Amino acid sequence: MEALAKPQRQMVRLRGRSYVAFVFVPTVPIQDWLLEIDATIARSPGFFAGRPVVVDLSSVDLSQSGIGHLLTSLQDRNIRVLGIEGVEEGRLTPSMPPLLSGGRSCVVEQSAPKKSEAKAESKPTSLLLESPVRSGQTVIFPDGDVTILGSVGSGAEVVAGGSIHIYGALRGRAMAGVNGHTSARIYCQKIEAELLAIDGFYQTADDIDSALRGRPAQAWLQGNTMRITALN
Repeated sequence: MEALAKPQRQMVRLRGRSYVAFVFVPTVPIQDWLLEIDATIARSPGFFAGRPVVVDLSSVDLSQSGIGHLLTSLQDRNIRVLGIEGVEEGRLTPSMPPLLSGGRSCVVEQSAPKKSEAKAESKPTSLLLESPVRSGQTVIFPDGDVTILGSVGSGAEVVAGGSIHIYGALRGRAMAGVNGHTSARIYCQKIEAELLAIDGFYQTADDIDSALRGRPAQAWLQGNTMRITALN
């Protein structure tokens, strides 16, 4: 009799995928911090919808029950926490989100580069998209500028390490300067944005002057304040 062939084991196929997550850094008193979250949600109800969130507890000293209460408070606000940072593993229970490590911040040191590094960084890096970014799509390019010849639909998102240039309408979210480039700007031919952000400073739709709606506009940082003006 012929020996039966052993069935081949099917290897599990693993894929790597990265996401841009919001990192919450609670401060005490926690209740006042939660009120700030409530104010953001009130201005833009869908701001955190469907976005991964990491909670960094390095700035507070919470007990296990305090961490549980904080997570419940965020869940009550429809904020889904992907993981936790900045706390001893012993303070987490198995039912809590996992302890994460190795996350990379989107802010870099503002130190002068070496001559060899300066030459390497002087090479312009950009991404050109000739088609529109449709609702639900996300474009992430942390290495430089992003130029979009079409529009950015509602619910779409563009994330760039440098500036963002949109030659159509901006109806979704645009986040520029995510690697600490405070000189980055956002340009669009028709501003109807859900959110604009540069180096972590942001304005939601309700913060944008209604007189600018539907007009060409640009956004940039002036100190720690985002300025949005008409683009002549």
